[in-house]
Amino acid sequence: MRLYILVLSVIMKNKNKWIVGGAITVVLLFFLFSKVTVIEVKIDGDSYYINDNEFKLKWIHSVEKEEWVEEYEIKQNKLTLVETYFKTFGAGVPTQGEIIPSSDGYIHMKMDVSYREINIAVSENVQTTLSTDQKEVHLYELTENYNNVVLTVRDIFRWRVWEGETL
Repeated sequence: MRLYILVLSVIMKNKNKWIVGGAITVVLLFFLFSKVTVIEVKIDGDSYYINDNEFKLKWIHSVEKEEWVEEYEIKQNKLTLVETYFKTFGAGVPTQGEIIPSSDGYIHMKMDVSYREINIAVSENVQTTLSTDQKEVHLYELTENYNNVVLTVRDIFRWRVWEGETL
């Protein structure tokens, strides 16, 4: 009888450990297999991820030779251009959008244009750059001149963000 009580007490103590361990495993699996929205950057067949909801594209305008910046946000699973700014009006300047007063030497325009994907021909000549709050990535250094870089919004498993390379 004493052996039975001893075995029963060991089982009960371990049962609590199994329950806690099982709960931790379930939470961990749920976390790893939950999806997160990221910006996928495809360069030369490789995918990189930006775990951020907004970014800037910057380049030097080929005619004006001045910096041009576009700000994007993820909205409704699309990349939405929310603002653009540049030094002077010239070739390629948008005709839609509301001019936002500023004193930084740039002409700012409020925009609201959504894209399922953005295709960019990158070049060292125009110094195509992607910028987030955490870092600035010189896309022209990651591929050959005039190669295409594709940006899209993707919902991927959280573990894929850790597995893949991030920009």
